[in-house]
Amino acid sequence: MINKSEFSATKRVARLIAFYLPQFHPIPENDEWWGKGFTEWTNVAKAKPLFRGHYQPHVPADLGFYDLRVPETRAMQAEMAREYGIEGFCYYHYWFGGERILERPFNEVLKSGQPDFPFCLCWANQTWSGIWHGSPERILIEQTYPGYGDHKLHFAVLLEAFTDERYLKIDGKPIFLIYRPKELPESKNVIEFWKELALRAGLKGLYVIGVTEQPEWDASDYGFDASMVQRLPSRKKWVSKRHPIKWFINKYHQITHKPAIYSYKDDLPEAITSSDRGIIKYPCIIPNWDNTPRCGKEGMVLHEATPELFRTNLRKLLQSTGRISFEHNLVFIKAWNEWAEGNHLEPDQRFGMQYLKVIKEEVSRNGKVIPER
Repeated sequence: MINKSEFSATKRVARLIAFYLPQFHPIPENDEWWGKGFTEWTNVAKAKPLFRGHYQPHVPADLGFYDLRVPETRAMQAEMAREYGIEGFCYYHYWFGGERILERPFNEVLKSGQPDFPFCLCWANQTWSGIWHGSPERILIEQTYPGYGDHKLHFAVLLEAFTDERYLKIDGKPIFLIYRPKELPESKNVIEFWKELALRAGLKGLYVIGVTEQPEWDASDYGFDASMVQRLPSRKKWVSKRHPIKWFINKYHQITHKPAIYSYKDDLPEAITSSDRGIIKYPCIIPNWDNTPRCGKEGMVLHEATPELFRTNLRKLLQSTGRISFEHNLVFIKAWNEWAEGNHLEPDQRFGMQYLKVIKEEVSRNGKVIPER
């Protein structure tokens, strides 16, 4: 039995959900596009500093250069996340008009029942191109929306996950995110269709969240229950004070680009934590960012990101959501393991477990994670 003060503290604790990239294993498509054995680690391992003080490469520590086909790796990730206060993973899910890709790690989590760690899904509904390798005009897989037959088939595939006892819910409804909500044609009708299918399947419905970079976006206009607002600095302006020169001369006397360099401390927009006019907006906090391993000179860097600066942002965010009931107090973290975007909570050689320790300390009392219920 918990006393009133403990109950009050529990109510102030957010439900931290970390985005999870299931890319770290070879697949035939990547073998064909980029060469035999390609994974995100290929880009991570070959990354180099592009300017003075640039932190690259990010080399994994405790978990190493893992392969997500290995169950022990997935178990260690879940154990680590749970220990440091993450409630669950939000796995990216890919569906291209009936074709799936990168589905093996999550399918094995689903079929095996292991790890016993909560999860939800985010449909990453965007066309894959060669933009990460300087070929934005090259279409690898096009995101299409063939119609309601495809939506019905898609829901049938998702249903196994939705009915899993580990699946994360709000008000008893499975949480499902859509990465490009405005690109889903007839989204109001499609979401209503899915919710009807969910009810017929014995669920209480669905809780559908649209991912956006626009705080003013009204999710309800498109049929969504809420939005999740993720914000990075605008690439339209050059704001770095320490690295103000956008162009430089290479050894061949040619003018070339530098990456867009921003200060994590000064230039990262604050996470949106309020709901305007009854519009529900869930915040997304970003611990670090540097996608130059993927994009090279066309990338964007949140320079000098540190665990202590992340602590400042996380503490401010948790304080601002303190009055929201625990059930609805979702805070998304981007991301658990997007290594090629320099965007990860998993330990690296420079900071080790420090980002995870910040989370545990900020959502706990005396180092012990406060019970969720």
